[in-house]
Amino acid sequence: MMAFGLIALIAGAASALMFASIVSGALISLVLFYLAPLPLMVASIGWGPLCASLGGIAAAIGLGALFGLPYCIAFAVTVALPAWWLGHLVLLSRQVGPGAPGAGAEPTSEPELEWYPVGRILLWIAGFATLTTIAALLTLGTDAETITGTLQRGLMRLLRATDPQTSGEAGQLVDALVRIAPAAATIVAMMTLTLNLWLSAKVTATSGRLRRPWPVMRTAELPPMTLVALCVALAFCFTGGLLAIFAQITTAALMMGYALTGFAVLHTLTLALKSRTFWLGSTYAVVVVFGWPVIAMVILGLADAVFGFRERFLRSCQPPPLPTP
Repeated sequence: MMAFGLIALIAGAASALMFASIVSGALISLVLFYLAPLPLMVASIGWGPLCASLGGIAAAIGLGALFGLPYCIAFAVTVALPAWWLGHLVLLSRQVGPGAPGAGAEPTSEPELEWYPVGRILLWIAGFATLTTIAALLTLGTDAETITGTLQRGLMRLLRATDPQTSGEAGQLVDALVRIAPAAATIVAMMTLTLNLWLSAKVTATSGRLRRPWPVMRTAELPPMTLVALCVALAFCFTGGLLAIFAQITTAALMMGYALTGFAVLHTLTLALKSRTFWLGSTYAVVVVFGWPVIAMVILGLADAVFGFRERFLRSCQPPPLPTP
């Protein structure tokens, strides 16, 4: 029990220090800030969600005592809560198959476990990315005009600090940046949470503490109702005001979810290629360097959700059944 509590405190302290490093203003602190959920996620997956919750509570209280209540709430919402819940989902399973307990019957063999699907975990990550981005925007104001004005003034001050001879064209650039800022922040939150969860699972798997088998990532798919939610969010993007901003944030998060499933589709459709490694590596390199080609992955993920490309491809690759005598 002492070791369990010590691990929780160490993980919480590491996450709190990485989260608070943003105060220094150093460039490396930005990397540490985005990796702040990693220690708590490792604790959650390796030692259980209770370990992460204890470490997160202790870290939030410590940050609140040192820097004030806003830091405590920000850490709890953006770091501790996602780390605890996502770690819980990774370890969530149920018994299926012949070993599952039945009515009055004893299991006859080792129970087969069905683990929480990767696609649903992606949907939860999108939800947390939406929540944290909305919470960050609400700290700037409670209506669209206030939030937009605060973002414009902040970006203008940043431009003038880097270039005192700012021309009138900078105003147009700032307006464009303000329009895409909520969606861009959501994409960053989505990708950093996904990266943290993947890294924490890899760390625990390497150390031998991962209690579930490593999932086949190319089978990841979002629940069918996600497409309906995306259509509704897209419709609300044209309403205006604060509702439109929230809808844009939700749309960006769900689009990134489909982009990640698009990569899973690409991994499946290239199984038969001899130069598969080259094409996959080239695709990842182009997306990382240029960014905008990720739209192709979004389209591929959406197309698979509608037309079932992976299912058709895998069905076509299966050998025909043997003729019956």
